[in-house]
Amino acid sequence: MLYSGCNDKFSSSVCLMECMHNSTDKKTLKRWFFIDKRISYTIEHNFVGDLESMDMKSNHNSPVLTDPVPLSKSRLGLPSNITPYSPVSTPYSTSSLYLQIPRRKAGKLDDVRATGWLDAMKASSPPRKKLMNKDITSESQPDETDAVYHTWMMSYPSALTKFHLITTYAKCKKIVLFLDYDGTLSPIVDNPDHAFMSVAMRSTVKKVAKYFPTAIISGRSRDKVYEFVRLSELHYAGSHGMDIMGRVRESESVDDHPGCISTTDEQGKEVHLFQPASEFLPLINEVFNSLVEITKHIIGVKVESNKFCVSVHYRNVDEKMWEEVGKRVFGFLKGFPRLRVTHGRKVLEVRPVIDWNKGKAVEFLLESLGLSHRDDVLPIYVGDDRTDEDAFKVLRQSKRGFGILVSTVPKETNAFYSLRDPCEVQEFLKSLVRWKKSEALLLKTKYHITTT
Repeated sequence: MLYSGCNDKFSSSVCLMECMHNSTDKKTLKRWFFIDKRISYTIEHNFVGDLESMDMKSNHNSPVLTDPVPLSKSRLGLPSNITPYSPVSTPYSTSSLYLQIPRRKAGKLDDVRATGWLDAMKASSPPRKKLMNKDITSESQPDETDAVYHTWMMSYPSALTKFHLITTYAKCKKIVLFLDYDGTLSPIVDNPDHAFMSVAMRSTVKKVAKYFPTAIISGRSRDKVYEFVRLSELHYAGSHGMDIMGRVRESESVDDHPGCISTTDEQGKEVHLFQPASEFLPLINEVFNSLVEITKHIIGVKVESNKFCVSVHYRNVDEKMWEEVGKRVFGFLKGFPRLRVTHGRKVLEVRPVIDWNKGKAVEFLLESLGLSHRDDVLPIYVGDDRTDEDAFKVLRQSKRGFGILVSTVPKETNAFYSLRDPCEVQEFLKSLVRWKKSEALLLKTKYHITTT
């Protein structure tokens, strides 16, 4: 630890000052400044402790330390790169969910005009570190030369190194997995049409779904995600949760879920579809065609239709042209008060103005699985994008599950744990399968002993 042996705020600052005096590199001094600020805050609020000594039996049932720091205040001494764009979600209500979906106040494009949409585009698209020759079977450790990331990891420890804590808390509970796709199960690529899942990852996800109810919640269209994954064992939610397909339980009928429609999947099995933004489909199609037309002369822009939302990718656009992309998109959308724009990693998302997001999708899926009111359920959400924060927030506020952020750079987040990349996500999923198998074997052995 960087402040080992420093027992109070004063001595920790002295330790850092001694290090600072021995360095003249501006980049190093800047890092020490942020660490000093972080340690002062940490000691003052008693935030960092022995994570192994967390109270697993607290009333809030949270498997990790409670985070006292508001999301709007950066823990790194830097401006937060998460721009709040939605009000606090209303609690999930099974009685009114399907028939009444409250609309957000129209006429605002997430207040990006107030903060500057170009700054928002840059802030939501931080560079990603490339990990070379990484051994994913070893314990996940942050880059020791990156002091800021190391400090961030104190608050969001690796889900691999803290896996024993997760499984300790998960004993006698039913784990339910929610997974993002891009950047979580597949790598981020220049061409979104080429974001293929590896054969090994598909095999791992298939095994996970054998032991745990598993759903993929993506900003992509549901059909596109299924085309990439092609596993019928899963539940799928596309368009940031606005297009949900789930398998039907034996005791369930379409009448149990007003707003759902009954249909069949490619295997001929009955499934339910829930599409809370269905009335927006003609409008979304119109906007998609128009955005394709008005951006077609900007080299590198790709406009993607995700059924109930439209994605304008600028990953391959020269940064000098980002302003032009923003001008055309935001300028055009001034005439559509029923739509809003959110920022992803080098992508602008055009979405309907309704109170629905990935967090609501998590609540809906838990309800449709009959797991929303059970104390023995542990939802885990793994995702890498800003849109996943709605799901992280739902699990944090409900105090019954936790989020895992996939990121190689420090970010403000509502998640509890972190993983660096899809390789670590795969290792985490494999670890869950191994743990579940060992638990089943142990239970079988105990049963055999008691019956002989």
